[in-house]
Amino acid sequence: MSDPAVPPTPPVPLAALLAREDLALRQIAGPSDPATMIHWAHTSEMADPYPYLLGGELLLTAGVHIPDAVGSGTYFDDYVARIVAAGGAALGFGLAPVHDTVPRALVAACDTYELPLIEVPPRTTFSGVARAVWQLMAQARHAELRRVTEAQQSLAAAASRPDPVPSVLRQLAQRVGGRAVLFGPDGAELAAAGRPAEPAARTALAELAQVVRPSGPGTPNSATHATAGTHLAAYALGAGHGFVLGVAAARREPGDHTIASVAAVLLSLLTGEHQSGSGAARSSALVRVLLGAPAEEVAPLLGAAEWIVVHARPDGPAAPDPVAASALGAALGSPLIDVARDVVRVLLPAEREPGPQPGWTLGVSAVAGPAHWARADVQAGRALARARAVRAELVRYGSRPALADLVPEADAEAHAQALLGRLGDAPALTETLRAWLSLHGSWDRTAVALDVHRNTVRQRIAKCAALLEADLDDPDVRMELWFALRRP
Repeated sequence: MSDPAVPPTPPVPLAALLAREDLALRQIAGPSDPATMIHWAHTSEMADPYPYLLGGELLLTAGVHIPDAVGSGTYFDDYVARIVAAGGAALGFGLAPVHDTVPRALVAACDTYELPLIEVPPRTTFSGVARAVWQLMAQARHAELRRVTEAQQSLAAAASRPDPVPSVLRQLAQRVGGRAVLFGPDGAELAAAGRPAEPAARTALAELAQVVRPSGPGTPNSATHATAGTHLAAYALGAGHGFVLGVAAARREPGDHTIASVAAVLLSLLTGEHQSGSGAARSSALVRVLLGAPAEEVAPLLGAAEWIVVHARPDGPAAPDPVAASALGAALGSPLIDVARDVVRVLLPAEREPGPQPGWTLGVSAVAGPAHWARADVQAGRALARARAVRAELVRYGSRPALADLVPEADAEAHAQALLGRLGDAPALTETLRAWLSLHGSWDRTAVALDVHRNTVRQRIAKCAALLEADLDDPDVRMELWFALRRP
């Protein structure tokens, strides 16, 4: 017979049913295997129950079908053999009113065919046994639903981390008690987490991934296989971009498919291209920029007139990878991202107000038109430095009217050049002075913002004071310097 049909509720161990003191069931024959599972309970007095079994049942009988003169024939062997052939999980024999004891030949047959034989005492009804099975199934179902819900929450949280793909794989491997692998379009393992798989299982999982990788009409989205005691599953990610999620585990619980499917959806979002507008328009914009078109001409292709720039840095020590940057862009609502060393830059339409992102520190520029993207980029960098210095999740660059608005552009530019020209071509000194002033002269916070030692900050500020021939403790001097330094 084919494999037993999978019921809508998880099966329960036969041992759990035997442990119910109110039933007083007793196993008297067959193997005592903790892995024996019961999918349902069914009562039948047919001499040949085979046509009425689906597989996985605890078959209950009072022996009404047993002929009066069985003798030493093959009746019980044939009866038990048919139950085993139908996929029955165990046989329950009820004592009284037909039989006072379980027939010895039935006990021997169950031992021969390795079918667990359960003695049901007179005080226990078959309906009571069936009800106990369904009660245990309901408990198992509740526990499984809770496990799936907790897994979904942990996977969603993992997807929001700065390293989303490895985090999702780790959570999935932990939840299924096995190994999770992300295969690239070329079939190579891009990332993996969990217990190492046996070489044979690893090879079989890679082959299973090829089954679901898009190759034409009719390609399945998922596939399962078992080899060498390991359960394997593969899930195609996205709409045809070739990434595949593979899962290998020693056992497969009823909720594992749901958990793996949630992980597959999250990984599809993380590995796929995040569409926020026309991909063709973005390609056209890139080509025009490379060919020298001004930003004002390119911006309409991207679908917005005003923009903000976001600089983001992971809270952990690891540098952001392209997948993490893509996930951040998706969370903020823009595919226009750039990974530059330890900082991710995102160009975002102004109407999409960015909020704090778990695992990231963000600096946000003021709203700017395409002609001022470069200025907004500088503002976002300064906001990020301040956010890191004051340990804030997000800092926005101030955009309220300032003194600079009262001074003609040319005059402000000439004043800044005259005042700061003494620092020469030393961007480290200029940035250190700007950060130090913005943080109210705090050596420690400035060191954090610039990723340098506090003594380096002291030395640079001292050099600035010497070159400028100015008392940096004087608030008027600080005010003039800050006015000049605020210019991008």
